[in-house]
Amino acid sequence: MSELLVDFITSLDGYASGEGWPGFWGLEGPEYLAWLGEQPKATYLMGANTYRLMSGFAAGEVPKGQDEFRPEEEASVDELTQASKVVFSSSLEEPLTWANSTLVRDDAVEAVRAMKSSGSGLLSTIGSLSLCRSLLRAGLVDRFRVVMFPVITGATGEERIYDGYPDVALEMIEHRTFDGRIQLVEYKPRVLEHPPLGAPA
Repeated sequence: MSELLVDFITSLDGYASGEGWPGFWGLEGPEYLAWLGEQPKATYLMGANTYRLMSGFAAGEVPKGQDEFRPEEEASVDELTQASKVVFSSSLEEPLTWANSTLVRDDAVEAVRAMKSSGSGLLSTIGSLSLCRSLLRAGLVDRFRVVMFPVITGATGEERIYDGYPDVALEMIEHRTFDGRIQLVEYKPRVLEHPPLGAPA
């Protein structure tokens, strides 16, 4: 059976990106980059918006506000190009132009449920906030990992991650600090029907 990891990199205030900020908010360091390079191979799951953005980067489109890719960003995109990717979309058309990408038009929750039960190895999301939310609500997520970068992007933050989430209990299974400033927390999630203490009397 495959394991499903929801994986986010965020600002401290829970944004997935910020207008005018470079990738990794420009704060990645050698420890963090080495750790990224040690991660096991995964099949990456994404929706149409993330596919359009990332495949554009792979084709040479530079992020808004930058003149060129930094080497760290280029290496990250190259690694994703080599990896297996599954894209859930009813709007994209085949064939997908980004190498090693498979288009799935079926319901994402049911498709991932089938992938988990019939496969092996690691499935990991990349971006795709609504897809991650749906998979979490369905109880399919085995691990929920967040790497927080030491910035607050209150003025420029885009893509608030946790809006629309259910209540979720999180059992910590890993934590680590990279380069003295970047914080990783990893949890086993459990979706709650109601707060555990119930309503106040």
